[in-house]
Amino acid sequence: MQNRIYLDYNATSPIRNESRTAMISALEIMGNPSSVHLEGRAAKAIIEKARTQISDAFGVGFRDIVFTSGATEAAALALNGQGFQAANIEHDAVTAWVNPILPVESGEVRVSAPEKTALQLANSETGIIQKLPKNLGFCDMTQAFGKIPTSFSWTGAKMACASAHKLGGPKGVGCLLLAEGQPLIAQIQGGGQEMGRRAGTENIVGIAGFGAAAEASAKDLADCKWKKIEELRDFLEKTLEASGKPIICIGRDASRLPNTTCFAAPGWKGETQVMQMDLAGFAVSAGSACSSGKVNSSRVLEAMGYEKNVANSAIRVSLGPLTMESEIVQFATAWLSAYDKFLTRRAPT
Repeated sequence: MQNRIYLDYNATSPIRNESRTAMISALEIMGNPSSVHLEGRAAKAIIEKARTQISDAFGVGFRDIVFTSGATEAAALALNGQGFQAANIEHDAVTAWVNPILPVESGEVRVSAPEKTALQLANSETGIIQKLPKNLGFCDMTQAFGKIPTSFSWTGAKMACASAHKLGGPKGVGCLLLAEGQPLIAQIQGGGQEMGRRAGTENIVGIAGFGAAAEASAKDLADCKWKKIEELRDFLEKTLEASGKPIICIGRDASRLPNTTCFAAPGWKGETQVMQMDLAGFAVSAGSACSSGKVNSSRVLEAMGYEKNVANSAIRVSLGPLTMESEIVQFATAWLSAYDKFLTRRAPT
């Protein structure tokens, strides 16, 4: 794994030192957080500390955070059987529970009934940021938290989801955020954990890491660390475009996450690009990474109106706090070289 360059932060972020330290400390606590003795109270205190950290970082009430196994479970908890609608640019974790009928124009979703609509704040593939309507029923904030200044309370949404591993926390833990007084029917029953909204002994180690990552990510935003990342993203796009090769940069003129670029090389399949870059030592993605390794044509790009030959020829490069300019130069050089070979093979003889 040495000498590889990781450019897939939207899939998962490397774990932060703050998160690792919090998790190691939590491993020393043996108590069950539902127990009333000293050991149990110590475990419960870890959960409540993380709840406070996330409340402060995400702008949500302390008691309005429901810990889950990830954003996927949080979306199911919020949307299952609720009759919501959405556009087909949403993550699979959302489209599994909604009617994906809403139109998309230039990357922007047209919402007609916000109370019964699920809408992402930022798209995981393109990075395009949505304008959220008032009284939105559910917002997928998984990709936005920690990358752009935002707050659950600012959105006016009734429910939202987030995931630790997008922030530099551990995999396998996330949360559902609720507006004050928002009702929620438990999908997993059998215990009174999470104030009766999600049964099961809490993952205190993962939750501790989540809280620490949320706190650290909020500090990064306050310190404007993502501005430099945005400059690297723009540098990559300009480098690729300067080659003069046929490249389509998706959402170039839209408001986007500072770390995300999605570009297509029509005719050169995204899955082939990902494999070639992998062999060259670079980790990038074609579409969302949360679909069990699928690398099919992007339904997100198709929903945005792109032809199939573009939708199946796009890859996503997503940067993070550890990305260096030299790595961007190396990736651009390798990708352009591979693309040049593809164009040469395809050229008529």
